[in-house]
Amino acid sequence: MQTNFSKAQLADQETAHADRILRRCVHCGFCTATCPTYVVLGDERDSPRGRIYAIKDMLEKGAAATPEVSTHIDRCLSCFSCMTTCPSGVDYMHLVEIARGHIEKTGSRSLKDRLIRRALAEIVPYPNRFRWAMRAAPMGRRFTSMLRAMKLPEVAAMIELAPPERPRAGRFRGPGTASPTGVRTGRVLLLAGCAQQALRPEINDATIRLFARGGIDVVVSNGAGCCGALSLHIGREEEAVRMARANVEAWSKEIAKGGVDAIIINTSGCGTTVKDYGHLLRYETEYAKRAKDIAAMTKDVSEFLDGYDIGAPKRWSSLKVAYHAACSLQHGQRVTSQPKSLLKKAGFTVVDIPESHLCCGSAGVYNILQPEIAGELRDRKTGHIKALRPDVVAAGNIGCIRQLQMGLDVPVVHTIELLDWAHGGPVPPGLENLEQYSTSVPQPKHSVEDYIGA
Repeated sequence: MQTNFSKAQLADQETAHADRILRRCVHCGFCTATCPTYVVLGDERDSPRGRIYAIKDMLEKGAAATPEVSTHIDRCLSCFSCMTTCPSGVDYMHLVEIARGHIEKTGSRSLKDRLIRRALAEIVPYPNRFRWAMRAAPMGRRFTSMLRAMKLPEVAAMIELAPPERPRAGRFRGPGTASPTGVRTGRVLLLAGCAQQALRPEINDATIRLFARGGIDVVVSNGAGCCGALSLHIGREEEAVRMARANVEAWSKEIAKGGVDAIIINTSGCGTTVKDYGHLLRYETEYAKRAKDIAAMTKDVSEFLDGYDIGAPKRWSSLKVAYHAACSLQHGQRVTSQPKSLLKKAGFTVVDIPESHLCCGSAGVYNILQPEIAGELRDRKTGHIKALRPDVVAAGNIGCIRQLQMGLDVPVVHTIELLDWAHGGPVPPGLENLEQYSTSVPQPKHSVEDYIGA
C-alpha cells in the first residue's frame, strides 16, 4: 500500500511505525473472510482491509478522528484472525492500537461512552472493586429491559454478564508462594489476573494444585496486578504502560533471586499482552530490556505443561469436551494444538467446534461496549457447540468462558480445571452432575524402588 506521510509526520515514531505496517498491505482481501465483524455485518468498513484504509486516511490527514472512523475501529474485536490469514504479514495488532490511541486523544465521544469506558477502566482491572460491582449487579437484573429502552445496553450487558451467584473466595489469594511438599522440580511466576480471580478463582486454584503435584513452586509476586490489556484495547495506552511497568518491576525482583523457569499466564487475553511487553515498553528506557526478557519467558499454562511431564492422570473420563480456541490463544499467541493434546492425554474425548477461527464475541470488554454484535457472534458460536452435543466446553480465557456460558446449558470451564480434575483435583464447579462419568485409575501399591535391592 502506498502512503503519503510528510517528512514531518514520519519524524514521529508512532506515525513512522504505522507507515511501515501500512506499506505491507497488498489489498488482497483474504482477511475479510476470517473477520468476525465482516462475516456478521457484511460491511467493508468493518473488515480489516476497510479499517486499514480508514486508519491510513485518518493518520495521513493528521486530523481528529471522526465519529464514523471511531465507530468502525470500535467495532474491531482485536481477535487478530486477520493476522493469521494475512499472506503479507501485516501487523494489524499494533496498527489498530495506534489508531485507538489517536482516537482517544483526538476523537469526541458522547458523555455516556466516556463514563462507561471510565467505569470499566476503574473497576475491572482491580479485583476488590470488581467483586463489589458483582455484588451490586443482582439488584439491577430486573431493570435490564428498562436500561435497554433508555438506550443503555452497555449497562444492561454489564449486569447480565455478572454471575447470578457470588463466586466463592479462592483457596490461594494474594501474593505469596505455593510450595509442593515433595521434591521441587521447578519454580514459576503466576499472573493472578484481575477479572479472573474475581469471576472464577477456581482457575488459579486448579493451576497451583496441578503445578504442585509436579513439584513446581508457584509464586504470585507482590506488586503484580492487571496486565494492562483492557486499558490498551480502549486506547488508554498510558494506563497500560503504567500497569506493565508495575508487573515488570515485581517480576524482575523474583527473577533476580534466580531459578524462575517461566512466567505462567492462565488467561490467554493477558498472555497476548504480556508476551508483547517488549513492544509496549519499547520507549521506556528503564524497562525496555527487562520487558523484552519477561515477554520471552512468558508462556500460556497449556504451552508450558505441554512440554512438562505432569505424570499420568489419576481419573479417566468418558466425557465429550468441545474445545473452544480463544482468539488470544490461537491468533494472538499461536498456541493451537497444546490444550487439545493435554486434554486427550488426560483421557477426555475432544471435539473441534466448527468455525473455530471466529471470535465468540467476548474480546475483553467488547461484549459490554458492543453488546449487539457480541450477542450475534455468541449465538453463532453456541449454535455450533449445541450441534456437537458435548458434555462440557473447555476454553483458556475467562472472558470466553463467561460469554459462552450465557448461551449454553452445558457447563463451560477452563482447560486447566479439567486437567486438575483428571490429575486428582476436585470436580470443577458446575460439573458435579458429571462426576459419575469419571473413574479413578488404579494406583500401584508399590513403587519401582520397592523392587530394587540395596
